Amino acid sequence: MPMSEDAGAVPDPGGPNRTAPIPAAAANIPAAVADTSAAEPRFDTIAGVLRRQVRARGDHPLLICDDDRLTYAGAEHRSALLARGLIALGVGKGTHVGLLHPNGPQFLIGMLAAARIGAVVIPFSTFATATELREQLVHSDVRVLLAAAGYRGHDYVQRLTEVLDAALPPRSQPLFHTAAPQLRHVFFEDAPPSAPGTAELLRLTDTVDPELLAALEADVRESDPLAIVYTSGSTAAPKGVIHSHGALLGHQRNLDAIRGLTERDRLFCNSPFFWIGGFAFGLLATLVAGATLICSNATDAADTLDLLEAERPTMTNGFAAGIAHLALHPSFPGRDLSSMRRGNLYPIMPPELRPRDPELRHAMLGLTEAGSVALIDPDETDQPEHRRGSFGRPAPGFDTRLVDPETGADVAVGELGELYLRGPYLMQGYHRRSREDCFDPDGWFHTGDLMRADADGYLYYAGRRSSMIKTAGADVSPAEVEKAIAAVTGGTVAHVLGVPDPERGAVVAAVLVVPAGRSVDTTALREALRERLSAYKIPRRWCTVPPAGVPLMSSGKLDRPALLRLFDAPAAP
Repeated sequence: MPMSEDAGAVPDPGGPNRTAPIPAAAANIPAAVADTSAAEPRFDTIAGVLRRQVRARGDHPLLICDDDRLTYAGAEHRSALLARGLIALGVGKGTHVGLLHPNGPQFLIGMLAAARIGAVVIPFSTFATATELREQLVHSDVRVLLAAAGYRGHDYVQRLTEVLDAALPPRSQPLFHTAAPQLRHVFFEDAPPSAPGTAELLRLTDTVDPELLAALEADVRESDPLAIVYTSGSTAAPKGVIHSHGALLGHQRNLDAIRGLTERDRLFCNSPFFWIGGFAFGLLATLVAGATLICSNATDAADTLDLLEAERPTMTNGFAAGIAHLALHPSFPGRDLSSMRRGNLYPIMPPELRPRDPELRHAMLGLTEAGSVALIDPDETDQPEHRRGSFGRPAPGFDTRLVDPETGADVAVGELGELYLRGPYLMQGYHRRSREDCFDPDGWFHTGDLMRADADGYLYYAGRRSSMIKTAGADVSPAEVEKAIAAVTGGTVAHVLGVPDPERGAVVAAVLVVPAGRSVDTTALREALRERLSAYKIPRRWCTVPPAGVPLMSSGKLDRPALLRLFDAPAAP
């Protein structure tokens, strides 16, 4: 949603002790980045960025994923062939093209092929069940789906057959089915003989003149939609977030400058490409920088460690929990991973780069609606104690407010408020929803995240507004209680939630994740928490589950309704 440079300049209604909107220029970022945002953002299109990188570094590796290698020139050539095949099917500007691939070259080539001709890319989660797949196919209006035949035990050919309750038509014959009324074609990579394969789509390439491809690329504008990325649905039904070429690419260019990602870097990223972190902060950020992206789908930790030693990434990004098993592998102590100099995958980084306490490193806040990271800081060193838990400050192009959800007024420094965002890199909106459903009349997006700000403008996350526990009239942040439990137990993972109670409205409850057979002295734990938490914040109900017993959704996120059901039994007297 493009807006003028001063669009976020609104009066501070509360005086000097209120948290007025924080413009991007106030963020602790390199001056060159702030100047880029304030002057003339270098918005572009996927085709334009790809062409420039091929001219500058055609033989430079763009993607290394296990045994697959793809250079910038190779990505341009292979995506051009696939794009011409799509054109032969009638795909063009505005056509919705779905991608159901794990991280790797097939996802990248499919994304480039569709985006080059102005089609809208719709990533699908590789975790998706048949029901979830059908719901997203219908909601997203996908016309062509490019998919893997299977991945890690998931049979997507069978899953699509379940969705349609019918066999898929052979070759490139169009689909017409009430279960997915907009879907016309599905093509599987390495498809069995009974299903249409990508090879059949590529056989259509020669029916399309390359000049038609060039003409379609030239017709794509910065304001055209590049992708509809679905939220993971951890707190509500997944929503399709629309982002334009210019907004996603311009935002990643700014973020690259903040974290120092350049064409000389090799970024190891374990975030899935089908979510915004992997799609934008990983894949698009690499493309914009002219860097190399390294990823792995290996199930054996030794294979991934071999890859990292051989390819020597210089930066890391993603989910630390997803690589923790690498540091536990018997061969890890003897591995040379000294090439890693920046990033947040601390367990596998050189010891001198690991924080003495992760809470003393700036975290990042990313949202699908913000096109990846909205709060960040370039300083990757340990912070002073008073800045514990900081999430940095707004990235260039984002104005922020912290607002009292009850009154709509900006809160005072140090007080909790809901984070509002506004700026040119925000989503265009939600697919199939009106603008009024996405933004307030002044253009602010209400994130639902509760945060506080210090006097220097650093922001601190307290939890989701929807997850706050109201007990006997007081608000309790689950994140605060979870951190306190981890601190007093030496790292025990806890999931804190509110359990309905007839007298208090809700009581604070905690699910402790402990190895099977181990017990927890909750009386002693309560006493230890008294030094850190007010009495009303200390859990009144407890239960324990082994790591394998934590209920998860197909997305891999916590299933909170299932957690709540663990407390269905009456509380002990």
